[in-house]
Amino acid sequence: MIKRFDRIAIELPKPDQPDPNAAAAVQELLGGRFGEMSTLNNYMFQSFGFRQSKKLKPFYDLICSITGEEFGHVELVSHTINLMLVGSTYPEEPDQTPMRDGKDKRNTYHFIATDQMARPFDSMGAAWTGDYTFKSGNLVQDLLHNFFLEIGARTHKMRVYEMTEHPVAREMIGYLLVRGGVHIVAYAKALEILTGVDMTKMVPIPNLSNRKFDAARKWEDAGEGRKLYTFSDQDYKDVVQIWKGDHPEDGLPLEVIQGAPKGAPVPEYPEAEETFAPGISYEDFLEISKRLQKKAGL
Repeated sequence: MIKRFDRIAIELPKPDQPDPNAAAAVQELLGGRFGEMSTLNNYMFQSFGFRQSKKLKPFYDLICSITGEEFGHVELVSHTINLMLVGSTYPEEPDQTPMRDGKDKRNTYHFIATDQMARPFDSMGAAWTGDYTFKSGNLVQDLLHNFFLEIGARTHKMRVYEMTEHPVAREMIGYLLVRGGVHIVAYAKALEILTGVDMTKMVPIPNLSNRKFDAARKWEDAGEGRKLYTFSDQDYKDVVQIWKGDHPEDGLPLEVIQGAPKGAPVPEYPEAEETFAPGISYEDFLEISKRLQKKAGL
């Protein structure tokens, strides 16, 4: 089960200007083959079908812990896209074509079907598919796939970072470069324990430190690249048998955190009258409030 909090992983800046075309690029980090929907669902279904989870508990605990974090990554990228789209259109009468700017954007789906909000599709508008999930049942093969998947996700984040200067996108990508780096090293260490092959000698892939990115450097300085969260108050404690020793890049000690990061408030989105959302006027709100109070006996 997932214990959910009304928080997101980090605080995202409030944007001064929308950038729908950049938001379309960021969609790849959500619904592309190497996006957060893929990492979440790969690890989630591997955890659901993990054979001999008691005998191989440290590896089961690792996949479960990372699954919990990936739920929050899907959430964080989605809010990033949403914030990048806020203000893309304007409240006017229908005959004044208030959404006229949407027809010239890379992804008109954002304007026609999603109320200018994120959905699980890629940068070209193709829907995310369960075909992107992989579970062979062979633990080494699954972990090797996960290692490759996280490296692909890192590569795409670095490329999108270089495509846009939008502050919300860069804040999100900087954080996820660091947290994704944790997952890469974690899977590498798990594979080393299983096979004796030191996979950590290959990182980072691409061969560029997170510290080259301004938005990632502060998270590295805060030690987020050396922490593995269990995303559980009591469970998955045996992950300490894998996430131990020193980080292969900076040589500093690794740390398991029981639980989840504190997080930050979920963004509040304004109404978008031109898209008929949420479709509740001030008068409607007062009437709904009266009904709620009446049902509550107030």
